[in-house]
Amino acid sequence: MRVISGLYRGRVLKSPPDNKTRPTSDRLRETIFNVLAPRIDGETRFLDLCAGTGAIGIEAISRGAGFVTFVDRSKKACALIEVNLDMLAIPETQTEILGLEAENFAGREHKAGWDIAFFDPPYDADYAIVLHEFGFNKTLLNDGGVLVVEHHTKKHVPDEVGALRRWRILKQGETSLSFYEHD
Repeated sequence: MRVISGLYRGRVLKSPPDNKTRPTSDRLRETIFNVLAPRIDGETRFLDLCAGTGAIGIEAISRGAGFVTFVDRSKKACALIEVNLDMLAIPETQTEILGLEAENFAGREHKAGWDIAFFDPPYDADYAIVLHEFGFNKTLLNDGGVLVVEHHTKKHVPDEVGALRRWRILKQGETSLSFYEHD
């Protein structure tokens, strides 16, 4: 797995030794960032929820995001993210890593929200709780913020939840990306 574009382009990231993590493919990451690129600048706060290797958040930093929060319930995943960040010498002032369940993180009040959130849980997970929090917890997404949800194409995710509205779906093979904004 490698960083596709930006400051760290071509740099290889460490992957977990087991097959429990399903990293987002290079092609799909490129698709995501083709859509998100106009929204990313040095002020962008990016949330990588169910971060796994951290590849999505690292790609965001590489493309100019000012700050990335990585959240994963696995201590091993958090340690791997730390290794990848250290390997690239990404300043600690640009990142935070939290070892929490996505539902637990999303259910909290946050002092500062995010401009872009990427949510990629295991495909068999129940997405409803986290989507509900993004629809009703006003401290997660900033005004004009976007939530991107990666899911199996056959998995139903709603068109709207609370103030959250889906405005785009992209499909690649068996994977879909649902893009949401607050109305």
